Amino acid sequence: MTDHRPWRGVLVATALPLDDDLSVNYDKFAEHCAWLVANGCDGVVPNGSLGEYQVLTPEERAKVVETAVAAIGGERVMPGVAAYGSAESRRWAEQARDAGCRAVMLLPPNAYRADERSVLAHYAEVAQAGLPIVAYNNPIDTKVDLVPELLAKLHGEGYIQGVKEFSGDVRRAYLLAELAPELDLLIGADDVLVELAIAGAKGWVAGYPNALPRASVDLYRAAVAGDLDTALPLYRQLHTLLRWDSKVEFVQAIKLSMDIAGRHGGPVRPPRVPLLPEQEAVVRAATEKAVAAGLA
Repeated sequence: MTDHRPWRGVLVATALPLDDDLSVNYDKFAEHCAWLVANGCDGVVPNGSLGEYQVLTPEERAKVVETAVAAIGGERVMPGVAAYGSAESRRWAEQARDAGCRAVMLLPPNAYRADERSVLAHYAEVAQAGLPIVAYNNPIDTKVDLVPELLAKLHGEGYIQGVKEFSGDVRRAYLLAELAPELDLLIGADDVLVELAIAGAKGWVAGYPNALPRASVDLYRAAVAGDLDTALPLYRQLHTLLRWDSKVEFVQAIKLSMDIAGRHGGPVRPPRVPLLPEQEAVVRAATEKAVAAGLA
């Protein structure tokens, strides 16, 4: 881990292994978390969108966190605590705290297009749980945009310590560094990894390391070190897959790549549906090419 900030480095937004009956395979999930760390990743972010948190029961969601902590230790686990209500998000943050986690990741209110006052109140409430919060800016899905000025306010109030930036607008990294230099920027979309690493990112909440951890970690380490001779060829090799992290079907694509790479991804729960045949063919071909190139 990097100093006392457990959200730094490569934190994998874990896909959740499901069996054919759509039940959670906790043994496979524990094994997956341990495998990711053994392959160079710094930690995991369970119960994010990639972990299908929206379609888990409360009992499943809590057990996912407990399983990850038991597998790799709480200092390596930063759960997503998103919910429709601030009180529920706070309860999930308290559950993470009690399970031994050292930080949580929190979306803004996403039941409606929240205004700035609502966003500030939401983060203030969840901060009462006492764990450091990494905000998650995903205006594409939530319709709430945590612009740099608002992130600076959240940080200035002491509510957040980092942000997973998924807007795709890499220009924001520079403004954010000016407005809130102590706020850690985390890469939130796999397909702008190098651009945000060059801009000073301190971590990566990552999707595709679920299938290709070693190559992904090598790419991240080279990019943040400014070693573009290493990073750019690898980035070009992987980008066909990395861009799926920013598509609607990212869960299905990453789980398929996991299956092809010899992991257990499994199916997805409704309302998600399997990839179309033409989508599956693209993901399969790109994953098989990466595996053949020794990137798995």
